[in-house]
Amino acid sequence: MPTLKVTVGERDRLDQRTRSRIKAAQEGEDLDDAQPVLNFGSYAELSRLLSPKNLELLEAISEHEPESIREAAELVDRDYKQVHRNLSELDDIGVIEFEGGGAGHAKKPKLAYDGLEIDIPFARSDGDIGAAAP
Repeated sequence: MPTLKVTVGERDRLDQRTRSRIKAAQEGEDLDDAQPVLNFGSYAELSRLLSPKNLELLEAISEHEPESIREAAELVDRDYKQVHRNLSELDDIGVIEFEGGGAGHAKKPKLAYDGLEIDIPFARSDGDIGAAAP
């Protein structure tokens, strides 16, 4: 499983990286080493991913591999509805994924990556710090 690189406010740099990777692929280069990147427009957006409750959930999933959302909620000693909401948000941004869930079967939360690599620039080239990107 690859590591997910998490960045803040680097859309211009990511767009340039994407264009160069597309060109390399068109020229026949092997791009299997590509690291997936999740970019947030601001520190506030990033803080949702890095909330203590989300990190606790990710750690519980990693260590115990719960068979359901309910089991994950029990592992972190939290309400099912809160855990379901947090896991749905983590699924929406691609940090976890669900297995099963069809026809009366429990949805099993699974990590989509083996870890997160956080890249936080404190000042962008335009001088803004953590502001939402255009």
